[in-house]
Amino acid sequence: MMRPEVLAPAGDAERLQAALDYGADAVYLGGTMFGMRAGPANFDAAGLHEAVAKAHARGVKVYLTCNTLPRSNELALFPQFVSEAVSAGVDAMIVADIGLMTMIRELAPAMPLHMSTQTGIVNYASANALYKMGARRVVLARELSLEEIFEIRRHIPEDLEIEVFVHGAMCVSFSGRCLLSAYFTDRDANRGACAQPCRWKYSLVEEKRPESPMPIVEAPEGTYILNARDMCMIDHIDKLVEAGVSSFKIEGRAKSAYYVSVITNAYRMAMDCYLADPQHFQLPEWIRNEVFKVSHRKYCTGFFFGHPNACQYYESGGYIRTYDVVGIISHCGGGRVYATQRNRFFAGDTVEILAPGREPAVLKLDEIYNGEGERITTVNHAMMDFSFPCALTFPENSIIRLPMEDTADKMIP
Repeated sequence: MMRPEVLAPAGDAERLQAALDYGADAVYLGGTMFGMRAGPANFDAAGLHEAVAKAHARGVKVYLTCNTLPRSNELALFPQFVSEAVSAGVDAMIVADIGLMTMIRELAPAMPLHMSTQTGIVNYASANALYKMGARRVVLARELSLEEIFEIRRHIPEDLEIEVFVHGAMCVSFSGRCLLSAYFTDRDANRGACAQPCRWKYSLVEEKRPESPMPIVEAPEGTYILNARDMCMIDHIDKLVEAGVSSFKIEGRAKSAYYVSVITNAYRMAMDCYLADPQHFQLPEWIRNEVFKVSHRKYCTGFFFGHPNACQYYESGGYIRTYDVVGIISHCGGGRVYATQRNRFFAGDTVEILAPGREPAVLKLDEIYNGEGERITTVNHAMMDFSFPCALTFPENSIIRLPMEDTADKMIP
Protein backbone atom coordinates (compact mmCIF):
# COMPACT_ATOMS: atom_id res chain seq x y z
CA MET A 1 0.00 0.00 0.00
CA MET A 2 1.14 3.54 -0.80
CA ARG A 3 2.34 5.89 1.92
CA PRO A 4 -0.84 7.63 3.11
CA GLU A 5 -1.34 10.88 1.25
CA VAL A 6 -2.56 14.23 2.59
CA LEU A 7 -4.63 15.70 -0.25
CA ALA A 8 -5.44 19.41 -0.01
CA PRO A 9 -7.82 21.67 -1.96
CA ALA A 10 -6.56 24.46 -4.21
CA GLY A 11 -9.30 26.81 -5.42
CA ASP A 12 -6.84 29.34 -6.85
CA ALA A 13 -3.13 30.23 -6.89
CA GLU A 14 -3.16 31.61 -3.32
CA ARG A 15 -4.76 28.46 -1.92
CA LEU A 16 -2.36 26.33 -3.95
CA GLN A 17 0.58 28.14 -2.37
CA ALA A 18 -0.92 27.56 1.07
CA ALA A 19 -1.25 23.83 0.41
CA LEU A 20 2.35 23.62 -0.83
CA ASP A 21 3.72 25.63 2.10
CA TYR A 22 1.89 23.64 4.74
CA GLY A 23 2.74 20.12 3.72
CA ALA A 24 0.30 18.64 1.22
CA ASP A 25 1.45 15.51 -0.60
CA ALA A 26 -0.99 16.29 -3.41
CA VAL A 27 -3.53 18.94 -4.35
CA TYR A 28 -6.76 18.78 -6.31
CA LEU A 29 -7.90 21.73 -8.37
CA GLY A 30 -10.27 22.66 -11.18
CA GLY A 31 -10.06 24.16 -14.62
CA THR A 32 -12.50 26.70 -15.98
CA MET A 33 -14.94 23.93 -17.01
CA PHE A 34 -16.12 20.48 -15.89
CA GLY A 35 -15.35 21.04 -12.18
CA MET A 36 -17.71 20.79 -9.19
CA ARG A 37 -16.72 24.18 -7.77
CA ALA A 38 -17.75 27.05 -10.02
CA GLY A 39 -17.32 29.67 -7.28
CA PRO A 40 -13.50 29.72 -6.86
CA ALA A 41 -11.26 31.32 -9.47
CA ASN A 42 -9.88 27.92 -10.54
CA PHE A 43 -7.18 27.67 -13.23
CA ASP A 44 -7.20 28.50 -16.92
CA ALA A 45 -4.81 26.70 -19.29
CA ALA A 46 -1.85 28.97 -18.53
CA GLY A 47 -2.59 28.93 -14.83
CA LEU A 48 -2.79 25.14 -14.85
CA HIS A 49 0.67 24.85 -16.43
CA GLU A 50 2.08 27.22 -13.83
CA ALA A 51 0.34 25.42 -10.96
CA VAL A 52 1.61 21.99 -12.00
CA ALA A 53 5.16 23.26 -12.48
CA LYS A 54 5.13 24.91 -9.05
CA ALA A 55 3.70 21.82 -7.34
CA HIS A 56 6.06 19.40 -9.06
CA ALA A 57 9.03 21.55 -8.06
CA ARG A 58 7.99 20.82 -4.45
CA GLY A 59 7.40 17.11 -5.09
CA VAL A 60 3.61 17.55 -4.85
CA LYS A 61 1.15 15.83 -7.20
CA VAL A 62 -1.72 17.63 -8.95
CA TYR A 63 -5.13 16.07 -9.62
CA LEU A 64 -7.48 17.90 -12.02
CA THR A 65 -11.23 17.73 -11.42
CA CYS A 66 -13.61 17.00 -14.26
CA ASN A 67 -16.30 15.61 -12.00
CA THR A 68 -19.48 17.36 -13.15
CA LEU A 69 -22.23 15.61 -15.05
CA PRO A 70 -21.97 17.46 -18.36
CA ARG A 71 -24.71 17.74 -20.97
CA SER A 72 -24.22 16.50 -24.54
CA ASN A 73 -23.68 20.02 -25.90
CA GLU A 74 -20.61 20.40 -23.69
CA LEU A 75 -18.80 17.28 -24.88
CA ALA A 76 -17.27 18.96 -27.94
CA LEU A 77 -15.16 21.06 -25.56
CA PHE A 78 -13.84 18.10 -23.60
CA PRO A 79 -11.02 16.96 -25.94
CA GLN A 80 -9.37 20.39 -25.60
CA PHE A 81 -9.75 20.18 -21.82
CA VAL A 82 -8.01 16.80 -21.78
CA SER A 83 -5.30 18.04 -24.14
CA GLU A 84 -4.54 20.96 -21.80
CA ALA A 85 -4.36 18.59 -18.83
CA VAL A 86 -1.88 16.34 -20.62
CA SER A 87 0.18 19.30 -21.79
CA ALA A 88 0.31 20.73 -18.26
CA GLY A 89 1.46 17.39 -16.85
CA VAL A 90 -1.28 16.76 -14.27
CA ASP A 91 -0.81 13.54 -12.34
CA ALA A 92 -4.42 12.32 -12.58
CA MET A 93 -7.91 13.41 -13.58
CA ILE A 94 -10.87 13.06 -11.19
CA VAL A 95 -13.98 12.01 -13.11
CA ALA A 96 -17.54 11.03 -12.22
CA ASP A 97 -19.21 10.46 -15.57
CA ILE A 98 -18.59 7.10 -17.31
CA GLY A 99 -18.74 8.77 -20.72
CA LEU A 100 -16.02 11.25 -19.78
CA MET A 101 -14.01 8.39 -18.35
CA THR A 102 -14.18 6.58 -21.69
CA MET A 103 -13.23 9.74 -23.59
CA ILE A 104 -10.16 10.26 -21.40
CA ARG A 105 -9.12 6.65 -21.97
CA GLU A 106 -9.31 7.26 -25.74
CA LEU A 107 -7.76 10.74 -25.77
CA ALA A 108 -5.05 10.18 -23.16
CA PRO A 109 -4.53 6.45 -22.51
CA ALA A 110 -1.66 7.05 -20.08
CA MET A 111 -3.60 9.48 -17.87
CA PRO A 112 -4.34 7.99 -14.41
CA LEU A 113 -8.03 8.15 -13.55
CA HIS A 114 -9.53 8.75 -10.12
CA MET A 115 -13.27 8.09 -9.82
CA SER A 116 -15.00 10.92 -7.97
CA THR A 117 -17.18 10.55 -4.90
CA GLN A 118 -19.96 11.74 -7.24
CA THR A 119 -19.80 8.28 -8.81
CA GLY A 120 -21.37 6.87 -5.64
CA ILE A 121 -19.07 3.89 -5.05
CA VAL A 122 -20.33 1.93 -2.04
CA ASN A 123 -19.18 -1.64 -2.75
CA TYR A 124 -16.25 -3.62 -4.13
CA ALA A 125 -18.17 -4.78 -7.21
CA SER A 126 -18.39 -1.18 -8.45
CA ALA A 127 -14.76 -0.51 -7.52
CA ASN A 128 -13.58 -3.62 -9.41
CA ALA A 129 -15.70 -2.78 -12.47
CA LEU A 130 -14.21 0.71 -12.61
CA TYR A 131 -10.72 -0.74 -12.15
CA LYS A 132 -11.26 -2.95 -15.19
CA MET A 133 -12.32 0.16 -17.10
CA GLY A 134 -9.06 1.88 -16.22
CA ALA A 135 -9.54 3.56 -12.83
CA ARG A 136 -6.52 3.62 -10.54
CA ARG A 137 -8.22 5.24 -7.55
CA VAL A 138 -11.76 5.32 -6.19
CA VAL A 139 -13.01 8.20 -4.04
CA LEU A 140 -15.56 6.34 -1.98
CA ALA A 141 -19.04 7.62 -1.17
CA ARG A 142 -19.13 9.54 2.11
CA GLU A 143 -21.90 7.31 3.44
CA LEU A 144 -19.61 4.35 4.21
CA SER A 145 -18.39 3.13 7.59
CA LEU A 146 -14.82 2.12 8.38
CA GLU A 147 -15.91 -1.52 8.37
CA GLU A 148 -17.39 -1.15 4.89
CA ILE A 149 -14.23 0.56 3.63
CA PHE A 150 -12.14 -2.30 5.04
CA GLU A 151 -14.41 -4.81 3.28
CA ILE A 152 -13.94 -3.00 -0.03
CA ARG A 153 -10.16 -2.93 0.48
CA ARG A 154 -10.13 -6.71 1.04
CA HIS A 155 -11.86 -7.39 -2.28
CA ILE A 156 -10.10 -5.03 -4.70
CA PRO A 157 -6.66 -5.20 -6.37
CA GLU A 158 -3.71 -3.98 -4.31
CA ASP A 159 -2.89 -1.28 -6.84
CA LEU A 160 -6.40 0.22 -6.75
CA GLU A 161 -6.13 3.12 -4.30
CA ILE A 162 -8.85 4.30 -1.92
CA GLU A 163 -9.45 7.98 -1.21
CA VAL A 164 -11.94 9.35 1.32
CA PHE A 165 -12.96 12.77 2.58
CA VAL A 166 -11.67 13.23 6.13
CA HIS A 167 -12.39 16.90 6.83
CA GLY A 168 -14.73 19.70 5.82
CA ALA A 169 -18.32 20.41 4.83
CA MET A 170 -20.71 17.53 4.22
CA CYS A 171 -23.68 17.37 1.86
CA VAL A 172 -27.10 16.24 3.04
CA SER A 173 -27.64 14.41 -0.26
CA PHE A 174 -26.12 11.11 -1.30
CA SER A 175 -22.49 11.83 -2.22
CA GLY A 176 -23.41 15.30 -3.35
CA ARG A 177 -26.05 14.36 -5.92
CA CYS A 178 -28.55 17.03 -4.90
CA LEU A 179 -31.46 18.60 -6.79
CA LEU A 180 -32.53 21.22 -4.24
CA SER A 181 -30.30 24.00 -5.54
CA ALA A 182 -31.39 23.55 -9.14
CA TYR A 183 -35.04 23.39 -8.07
CA PHE A 184 -34.99 26.51 -5.91
CA THR A 185 -32.47 28.73 -7.69
CA ASP A 186 -31.73 27.16 -11.09
CA ARG A 187 -28.14 26.65 -9.94
CA ASP A 188 -27.18 23.04 -10.58
CA ALA A 189 -25.25 21.43 -7.73
CA ASN A 190 -24.12 18.68 -10.10
CA ARG A 191 -22.50 21.27 -12.33
CA GLY A 192 -20.57 23.12 -9.63
CA ALA A 193 -23.02 25.92 -8.81
CA CYS A 194 -24.72 24.80 -5.57
CA ALA A 195 -26.54 27.56 -3.67
CA GLN A 196 -26.52 25.40 -0.50
CA PRO A 197 -30.27 25.46 0.30
CA CYS A 198 -29.57 22.76 2.90
CA ARG A 199 -28.08 25.55 5.05
CA TRP A 200 -31.27 27.63 4.99
CA LYS A 201 -33.82 27.95 7.78
CA TYR A 202 -37.28 26.78 6.71
CA SER A 203 -40.82 27.67 7.76
CA LEU A 204 -44.25 26.35 6.78
CA VAL A 205 -46.52 28.71 4.80
CA GLU A 206 -50.27 28.22 4.40
CA GLU A 207 -51.52 29.12 0.90
CA LYS A 208 -54.03 31.79 1.97
CA ARG A 209 -51.72 33.37 4.57
CA PRO A 210 -48.35 33.77 2.80
CA GLU A 211 -47.50 36.71 5.06
CA SER A 212 -47.59 34.45 8.15
CA PRO A 213 -44.85 31.83 7.98
CA MET A 214 -45.06 29.27 10.75
CA PRO A 215 -41.88 27.83 12.28
CA ILE A 216 -41.13 24.15 11.93
CA VAL A 217 -39.57 23.22 15.24
CA GLU A 218 -37.30 20.19 15.09
CA ALA A 219 -35.16 21.02 18.11
CA PRO A 220 -35.20 23.82 20.74
CA GLU A 221 -32.04 25.35 19.26
CA GLY A 222 -33.44 25.94 15.79
CA THR A 223 -34.93 24.59 12.59
CA TYR A 224 -32.10 24.09 10.11
CA ILE A 225 -33.59 20.71 9.26
CA LEU A 226 -31.26 19.82 6.37
CA ASN A 227 -28.06 21.34 7.75
CA ALA A 228 -25.11 19.00 8.36
CA ARG A 229 -22.15 19.44 10.68
CA ASP A 230 -18.64 19.49 9.26
CA MET A 231 -16.61 16.30 9.20
CA CYS A 232 -13.42 15.96 11.23
CA MET A 233 -11.39 12.73 11.44
CA ILE A 234 -8.19 14.21 12.91
CA ASP A 235 -8.47 11.87 15.92
CA HIS A 236 -8.70 8.76 13.77
CA ILE A 237 -5.77 8.76 11.34
CA ASP A 238 -4.72 5.29 12.50
CA LYS A 239 -8.17 3.76 12.02
CA LEU A 240 -8.45 5.14 8.50
CA VAL A 241 -5.06 3.75 7.49
CA GLU A 242 -5.91 0.38 9.02
CA ALA A 243 -9.16 0.34 7.01
CA GLY A 244 -7.12 0.69 3.82
CA VAL A 245 -7.40 4.40 3.00
CA SER A 246 -4.61 5.61 0.69
CA SER A 247 -5.49 9.29 0.39
CA PHE A 248 -6.89 11.62 3.07
CA LYS A 249 -8.91 14.30 1.29
CA ILE A 250 -9.62 17.71 2.79
CA GLU A 251 -12.75 19.43 1.47
CA GLY A 252 -12.56 23.15 0.75
CA ARG A 253 -11.72 24.45 -2.72
CA ALA A 254 -14.08 27.36 -2.06
CA LYS A 255 -12.59 28.12 1.36
CA SER A 256 -9.87 30.58 2.31
CA ALA A 257 -6.11 30.22 2.03
CA TYR A 258 -6.02 30.44 5.83
CA TYR A 259 -8.31 27.40 6.08
CA VAL A 260 -6.15 25.47 3.62
CA SER A 261 -3.00 26.39 5.55
CA VAL A 262 -4.29 25.43 8.99
CA ILE A 263 -6.12 22.23 8.09
CA THR A 264 -3.41 20.97 5.74
CA ASN A 265 -0.82 21.62 8.44
CA ALA A 266 -2.92 19.81 11.07
CA TYR A 267 -3.37 16.67 8.98
CA ARG A 268 0.26 16.79 7.84
CA MET A 269 1.40 16.86 11.47
CA ALA A 270 -1.10 14.18 12.48
CA MET A 271 0.02 11.92 9.63
CA ASP A 272 3.68 12.43 10.48
CA CYS A 273 2.95 11.51 14.11
CA TYR A 274 1.24 8.35 12.96
CA LEU A 275 4.01 7.36 10.54
CA ALA A 276 6.67 7.91 13.21
CA ASP A 277 5.12 5.24 15.44
CA PRO A 278 2.01 3.56 13.99
CA GLN A 279 1.64 1.12 16.86
CA HIS A 280 1.44 3.83 19.52
CA PHE A 281 -0.23 6.68 17.66
CA GLN A 282 -1.53 9.40 19.96
CA LEU A 283 -2.51 12.76 18.55
CA PRO A 284 -0.86 15.72 20.33
CA GLU A 285 -3.46 18.05 21.79
CA TRP A 286 -2.08 21.12 20.01
CA ILE A 287 -2.67 19.46 16.63
CA ARG A 288 -6.24 18.58 17.56
CA ASN A 289 -6.85 22.15 18.70
CA GLU A 290 -5.82 23.52 15.30
CA VAL A 291 -8.97 22.28 13.54
CA PHE A 292 -11.03 24.55 15.82
CA LYS A 293 -9.03 27.64 14.79
CA VAL A 294 -10.65 27.98 11.36
CA SER A 295 -14.24 28.92 10.54
CA HIS A 296 -16.22 25.71 10.91
CA ARG A 297 -19.54 24.24 11.83
CA LYS A 298 -19.68 21.91 14.79
CA TYR A 299 -17.77 18.74 13.97
CA CYS A 300 -18.77 15.11 13.68
CA THR A 301 -17.27 11.91 12.24
CA GLY A 302 -19.86 11.35 9.53
CA PHE A 303 -20.75 7.73 8.75
CA PHE A 304 -17.34 6.29 9.63
CA PHE A 305 -18.53 4.76 12.92
CA GLY A 306 -22.00 3.75 11.80
CA HIS A 307 -25.24 5.72 11.78
CA PRO A 308 -24.41 9.44 12.12
CA ASN A 309 -26.78 10.32 14.95
CA ALA A 310 -24.91 13.55 15.73
CA CYS A 311 -24.48 14.89 12.18
CA GLN A 312 -27.35 17.39 12.03
CA TYR A 313 -26.71 20.96 13.16
CA TYR A 314 -29.97 22.72 14.05
CA GLU A 315 -28.77 25.98 15.56
CA SER A 316 -27.47 27.89 12.55
CA GLY A 317 -26.49 27.60 8.91
CA GLY A 318 -23.36 29.66 9.55
CA TYR A 319 -19.89 29.09 10.94
CA ILE A 320 -18.11 29.25 14.28
CA ARG A 321 -15.17 31.65 14.06
CA THR A 322 -12.70 32.23 16.89
CA TYR A 323 -9.57 33.63 15.21
CA ASP A 324 -8.74 36.57 12.95
CA VAL A 325 -5.76 36.55 10.59
CA VAL A 326 -4.04 39.88 11.31
CA GLY A 327 -0.83 39.54 9.30
CA ILE A 328 1.26 37.49 6.89
CA ILE A 329 5.02 37.33 7.45
CA SER A 330 7.20 38.40 4.54
CA HIS A 331 10.64 37.83 6.11
CA CYS A 332 12.69 37.89 9.30
CA GLY A 333 16.07 39.45 9.98
CA GLY A 334 18.12 41.34 12.54
CA GLY A 335 15.96 40.15 15.40
CA ARG A 336 12.77 41.44 13.78
CA VAL A 337 9.73 39.97 12.04
CA TYR A 338 8.41 41.87 9.00
CA ALA A 339 4.82 41.38 7.86
CA THR A 340 1.83 42.89 6.06
CA GLN A 341 -1.49 43.58 7.75
CA ARG A 342 -4.73 41.65 7.06
CA ASN A 343 -6.97 42.80 9.95
CA ARG A 344 -6.69 45.44 12.66
CA PHE A 345 -4.92 44.71 15.93
CA PHE A 346 -3.18 46.64 18.70
CA ALA A 347 0.10 46.86 20.54
CA GLY A 348 -0.16 44.65 23.60
CA ASP A 349 -2.25 41.99 21.85
CA THR A 350 -1.18 38.38 22.29
CA VAL A 351 -1.03 36.62 18.93
CA GLU A 352 -0.19 33.18 17.59
CA ILE A 353 2.19 32.65 14.69
CA LEU A 354 1.55 29.54 12.63
CA ALA A 355 4.49 28.25 10.61
CA PRO A 356 4.56 24.97 8.67
CA GLY A 357 5.45 21.87 10.61
CA ARG A 358 5.60 23.28 14.12
CA GLU A 359 3.42 24.15 17.06
CA PRO A 360 2.16 27.76 16.91
CA ALA A 361 4.28 30.32 18.76
CA VAL A 362 2.45 32.57 21.23
CA LEU A 363 3.79 36.14 21.42
CA LYS A 364 2.68 39.33 23.12
CA LEU A 365 3.40 42.22 20.75
CA ASP A 366 4.31 45.06 23.09
CA GLU A 367 6.29 46.92 20.41
CA ILE A 368 5.02 47.38 16.85
CA TYR A 369 6.54 49.60 14.15
CA ASN A 370 5.17 50.78 10.80
CA GLY A 371 6.98 50.54 7.50
CA GLU A 372 8.87 53.77 8.21
CA GLY A 373 10.21 52.42 11.49
CA GLU A 374 7.93 54.55 13.67
CA ARG A 375 6.48 52.98 16.79
CA ILE A 376 2.69 52.67 16.59
CA THR A 377 -0.13 51.55 18.86
CA THR A 378 -2.53 50.25 16.20
CA VAL A 379 -2.04 48.33 12.96
CA ASN A 380 -5.17 49.54 11.24
CA HIS A 381 -4.46 50.21 7.55
CA ALA A 382 -5.21 47.49 5.03
CA MET A 383 -2.09 45.73 3.72
CA MET A 384 0.24 48.09 5.61
CA ASP A 385 3.79 46.95 6.36
CA PHE A 386 4.71 46.50 10.01
CA SER A 387 7.39 44.84 12.11
CA PHE A 388 8.09 43.81 15.68
CA PRO A 389 11.14 42.57 17.60
CA CYS A 390 11.33 38.82 18.00
CA ALA A 391 14.12 36.33 18.76
CA LEU A 392 12.34 33.61 16.77
CA THR A 393 12.40 33.32 12.98
CA PHE A 394 9.59 32.19 10.71
CA PRO A 395 9.44 31.30 7.01
CA GLU A 396 7.74 33.48 4.42
CA ASN A 397 3.92 33.29 4.43
CA SER A 398 3.71 32.25 8.09
CA ILE A 399 0.41 33.42 9.56
CA ILE A 400 -0.12 35.85 12.44
CA ARG A 401 -3.54 35.32 14.00
CA LEU A 402 -5.39 36.91 16.90
CA PRO A 403 -7.62 34.80 19.18
CA MET A 404 -11.16 36.07 19.56
CA GLU A 405 -13.45 34.87 22.34
CA ASP A 406 -13.11 31.08 22.28
CA THR A 407 -16.67 29.78 21.95
CA ALA A 408 -15.90 26.70 19.86
CA ASP A 409 -17.26 23.35 20.94
CA LYS A 410 -14.11 21.21 21.17
CA MET A 411 -16.12 17.98 21.13
CA ILE A 412 -16.30 15.80 18.02
CA PRO A 413 -19.23 13.36 18.44
